[in-house]
Amino acid sequence: MSMSALSSKYSPFTELDRGTWSRLASEISVPLTEDELQQLRGLGETIDLDEVAQVYLPISRLLNLYVNAAASANHMTNDFLGLQGQKVPFIIGVAGSVAVGKSTTARVLQELLRRWPSTPNVQLVTTDGFLYPNAELERRGLMGRKGFPESYDRRALLRFVSEVKSGAPLVTAPKYSHLYYDIVEGERIEVTSPDVLIVEGLNVLAPAKLDSEKSSALSLADFFDFSIYVDASTRDIEHWYVQRFLKLQRSAFTNPNSYFKRYADLSEDAAVELALSIWRSINEPNLRENVRPTRGRARLILKKSHDHKIRKVLLRKN
Repeated sequence: MSMSALSSKYSPFTELDRGTWSRLASEISVPLTEDELQQLRGLGETIDLDEVAQVYLPISRLLNLYVNAAASANHMTNDFLGLQGQKVPFIIGVAGSVAVGKSTTARVLQELLRRWPSTPNVQLVTTDGFLYPNAELERRGLMGRKGFPESYDRRALLRFVSEVKSGAPLVTAPKYSHLYYDIVEGERIEVTSPDVLIVEGLNVLAPAKLDSEKSSALSLADFFDFSIYVDASTRDIEHWYVQRFLKLQRSAFTNPNSYFKRYADLSEDAAVELALSIWRSINEPNLRENVRPTRGRARLILKKSHDHKIRKVLLRKN
């Protein structure tokens, strides 16, 4: 048997089409209203209540099973060690390209998981807050590589997630503003003893970076109990990125305080040209070199088609 035949026959993932996947939560009603979903939907996203019912409800059911299993294992470990039980937050990583819809995925899952009795306290943090401030990126010559792994304060991010996982009652993270395109000085996001913490970002599944002596190191994903990668073709993501840029040009960019105010008056053709230039010089190389290579490390992969709808779900077997 050829290696190609073997690779198609044996895979670490179970692949399910949308219809098959949707039946895994056929007895659960949709706990979101259209108005609530509208608040969660990202710019350019087409997610509707049908997709919530057919895709996200089964995911929330699966995650609830994982959360309960992890809590049971933690309880047994404490019994074995003779320790008083301390709640250990369940941490979920959500990764994917710019403009692929990972933020919407994270927000929808947060709201669904909050409705399960065992996980009322679900908090969400994006890794944007751990980008270096623009001034520091300028000093390091990295403004043109914002979003690449080296543009993040990885030590601070690891320390943050480690403290949450260790059960610290209060952990804070820097706050990022998409309006100012920068860290907001003096403002912090508080994470307070969550049942579940969702960490969303481009590079959350990246492997550890070894130091100069090649000693062992921790990666952010080492602290995850479950991980999700939102996937789509590069051509589709490019199209979504351009369409989102045009919508932002007509809305957020018109704010006098917007970092991108200088783009608000561009013609549509010029805006498209600029968006494609940014995509092809920054976001596409980052996707190709750093983000997509981490896809196989996820426990769950959501495959989108050209209309932003999730068509396939791949669940890791082990």
